[in-house]
Amino acid sequence: MLDDANATPVLTSFGDGFKTLIFGAMGAIGGAFSDAVGQQANAGPLVTTSRSAGSFAASAQHFACDLVDESSIAAVATAVTEMAPFDLVINATGLLHDEAADVHPEKAMRQISADAMARVFGVNAIGPALVMKYFLPLMARDKKAVMAHLSARVWSISDNRLGGWYSYRAAKAAQNMLVRTAAIEFARRAPAAVIVGLHPGTVDSNLSAPFQGSTPREKLFTPAQAAAHLLNVIENLSPADSGGCFAWDGARLDA
Repeated sequence: MLDDANATPVLTSFGDGFKTLIFGAMGAIGGAFSDAVGQQANAGPLVTTSRSAGSFAASAQHFACDLVDESSIAAVATAVTEMAPFDLVINATGLLHDEAADVHPEKAMRQISADAMARVFGVNAIGPALVMKYFLPLMARDKKAVMAHLSARVWSISDNRLGGWYSYRAAKAAQNMLVRTAAIEFARRAPAAVIVGLHPGTVDSNLSAPFQGSTPREKLFTPAQAAAHLLNVIENLSPADSGGCFAWDGARLDA
């Protein structure tokens, strides 16, 4: 854990000129990841994506990519193939609620909607699976390489004591099973690689904004703090950690 919550860890474990790809760079945490990686003296090229095209200040190359559209994910993979291999891939996307699409975390089973659930699974489970499909083949295989997907503690079956949030809980649980399964397969080709889920805690962002009321101030992190915490976790990961899910403080989360 960082002594200074606002400090950015030094990513020495990737070596010099490490290449990074960040999905969801226009989001609060994704943008903070991009800024923090850009501050690394040993960082190499940084590629970012978001649902909209255009420039992104922290990245030399930015692509439009919608995680519910497989063709857009495949197109980004094709566009960056010549830059491979990547050392660090961070999927900072996620969907908990979307007023425009009438997606809300359910408080009771009667509120489940097939369309809303499909949308939540599309972003939180199917999207990460497609990221692994297209981008694990573009990652370094002869040294440490990390692919990290933002997760949430609510995926844990053993830790579920409040109920509710059916779609989000189930989608994040599915994401973590996909991470575990991909980690087993990819280890056969790249034994030094690490594929994990990361729980950032409660972050002051649009995703958590309606649900921050009961969060103590000291446990509500800024996006910059969250990114620093998780990069510190990434820096200390080893191949033995692949397939796991880790909280912002480095603790392994139980299924």
